[in-house]
Amino acid sequence: MTAVVGEVGKARTRKEDARLITGRTRWTDNIVLPGMQHIAMVRSPYASAGITGIDTSAAKQMPGVVAVYTGADLDEEQSALPCAWPINADDTPPRHVSIATDTVRFAGEIVAIVVARSAVAARDAADAVEVDYDPREPVLDMEAALAEGSPKVHADMASNKWAFFPFDAAAAGSGANADEAIAAAENDPDQIIVKRRFRQQRLIPAFMEPRSVAVDPTGEQLTVWSSTQVPHVVRTMMAVTLGLSESKLRVIAPDVGGGFGGKLQLTPEEILTVLVARRLNKPVKWTETRSESLVSGHHGRDQIQDITIVAGRDGTFKALKAELIADMGAYFGLFTPAVPVFGCFIFPAIYKFPAYMFTCTDVMTNKTPTDAYRGAGRPEATFAVERIIDELAVELGREPLELREQNWIKHEEFPFTNAGGLTYDSGNYEAATAKAKELFDYDGLRAEQRRRREENDPVQLGIGISTFTEMCGLAPSRLLGALGAGAGGWEHASVRMLATGKVEVVTGSSPHGQGHETAWSQIAADQLGVAFEDVEVLHGDTQSSPKGLDTYGSRSLPVGGIALVKACEKVVAKAKRVAAHLLEASEDDIEFKAPRFSVRGTDAGVTIQDVAFATFTSHNFPEGMEPSLDSDATFDPENFSFPHGTHFCATEVDTETGRVTIRKYVCVDDIGNVINPLIVEGQVHGGLAQGIAQALYEGAAYDENGTLTTGTLADYLVPSAADLPSFDTDRTETPATTNPLGVKGVGEAGTIASTPAVVNSVLDAVRHFGVSDIEMPLTPMRVWSAVHSGQSGAGGVGSEAGGGLGSIDASGGAQ
Repeated sequence: MTAVVGEVGKARTRKEDARLITGRTRWTDNIVLPGMQHIAMVRSPYASAGITGIDTSAAKQMPGVVAVYTGADLDEEQSALPCAWPINADDTPPRHVSIATDTVRFAGEIVAIVVARSAVAARDAADAVEVDYDPREPVLDMEAALAEGSPKVHADMASNKWAFFPFDAAAAGSGANADEAIAAAENDPDQIIVKRRFRQQRLIPAFMEPRSVAVDPTGEQLTVWSSTQVPHVVRTMMAVTLGLSESKLRVIAPDVGGGFGGKLQLTPEEILTVLVARRLNKPVKWTETRSESLVSGHHGRDQIQDITIVAGRDGTFKALKAELIADMGAYFGLFTPAVPVFGCFIFPAIYKFPAYMFTCTDVMTNKTPTDAYRGAGRPEATFAVERIIDELAVELGREPLELREQNWIKHEEFPFTNAGGLTYDSGNYEAATAKAKELFDYDGLRAEQRRRREENDPVQLGIGISTFTEMCGLAPSRLLGALGAGAGGWEHASVRMLATGKVEVVTGSSPHGQGHETAWSQIAADQLGVAFEDVEVLHGDTQSSPKGLDTYGSRSLPVGGIALVKACEKVVAKAKRVAAHLLEASEDDIEFKAPRFSVRGTDAGVTIQDVAFATFTSHNFPEGMEPSLDSDATFDPENFSFPHGTHFCATEVDTETGRVTIRKYVCVDDIGNVINPLIVEGQVHGGLAQGIAQALYEGAAYDENGTLTTGTLADYLVPSAADLPSFDTDRTETPATTNPLGVKGVGEAGTIASTPAVVNSVLDAVRHFGVSDIEMPLTPMRVWSAVHSGQSGAGGVGSEAGGGLGSIDASGGAQ
């Protein structure tokens, strides 16, 4: 056995790569069970309608069809799907059942189920189900939905306004009242007020592997395979919803092809597949088509953001006020109301705002439900803050980077409590920015920009900046409880020391492409002094890993990874006692330097592998000690972790065509200590792609009837590698002080920071044409229209003093 230490920090290729990259692995849709039947869903084409009749007779006669079910057939067996984070405890979420019975509230809602011997037969028969609808006027616009007299999405609700969440720093004790600061500034010539309205368009997670569920109801245990990122959450919520014993329910997430928050649900399809399997007492499987995924998997973002910033004429920030309207869609998922509110606490970002206020109005519409999408609340907040600072810089005639630097929290000021009440434990914004600025050649690009403007170059150069922090390691149970969450945020790990000296690690954190098997192996190898190759990581099965809260919110490493460290420490503590016995020494004289226990001051020693074998045989073992080195641990941190970074984007904007080309993208992120640089690099690249996609390409669009017009990947423009530049990425490392590894989390950083960097860059390129805003995605049509309108005098930079927002909402189609 070869003991290797120093694994943490090593750029290991992933253990998972061979099977994931080649696809030679077990995706849920690959699962074939004896006698398995296949399900197809019949979905409403209407956004709002009554169901007046469903004729299943033709479908039932189709070849291979086993059964057809409607909501009436299953109504007694289904109960309302849960919302785990309603924010306001007194608010009752609108009732959401898995299959509609008399009313549909978004195009894509399930109205019938076909079961057949093959997936093709099920889909063919689904087309033969005839549903009579009584179409109604859909509610699609957020502000119109809030107007008096608007049709109601849910007839039993008083209005389409579901909830209102306010946060006042003065009331919370973390700052002053923003309204009072704004009022004081209105009559103060030494202060300036800038207001802007920003639009966070609706996005679709668009994971690579479609959702899929397979259920085996035979035997003593109901087994569910699902392409989910939260098997433990699914088990608990499914047990509650269906009245099942958790011990009789096993949920397995095999290899999962991406999630981005889009698989962070207990879905209607999971519930219905279980109901059908139980009804037939046969294994069944449902796998969605790509179009089904786009129309019925939950969407993300979709906010109207009214942002007000107050500053002194010298550039010192005085106050920030954020007023959001957030589109919930037709129903709630597990975290729907929590997503916009989660951003509340991070709106002050890395800046020192003396006064701060946040409000969020949740509104119901006849659109696909929204929920978590990569970053969940934090990209929205970072976008608004980084955009409004650029607008303020224009109003003050200041260089935008210099204005940011003036108002940062300085590195010597940590720990620092922001106006939202979060206490940042560590950070160094100066160091990250200095490194990024050098890599970017900031001064050189500014000089080129001036030259192009002087020459009236048809292709203008823009420079965008985004500095950010985020709250990662979604965990502290105490804090989550205070925010109204229905569960805690701890994570669990087990370590099993085998007789051969090899190690099994069991984690409750369930990956969907993050590289857990590799990173967890590196951690365990260093903690125990075993070879990287001798560690096997088990995950994603509630039978082998009964405890866990899964993967989302960049929590796996700062929470689940620390649980692993603590489990390893318990193994070492047990092994130390055995080593002392084997070496006939006092335990106090034993020291451990992985992988060897030795008697202090002598050459006598044994390896941890020797101890493991001695424990297995138990021939010569300490009296009264159980013959096992296995240990487990649960970790619940006291605080979030706070990665940060500085991103620079240079874009070339063709003013004659509206085409935007990213000329250069540089980011320097500080995610604390790094376990595996290769995995970090991959996570950053993927995050950048998704954030840039929001800025330039992606947007879910509905027509006036509530039909999703971006229901295929020909219409919903997920960028390919050919659409993106080569990224220049680097890091600074300011270790987190809240966990022993000093890690912070990286999965969402690129997404959070890149969207405002790109948009700020494009606006910087065309602002001299009088353009101060363009609604995302910044398609060529929208950019061209903005430049054209600006040149004709329709655009222009506005301010509170001027009373105009100066933004251009150029319609003309996102796609």
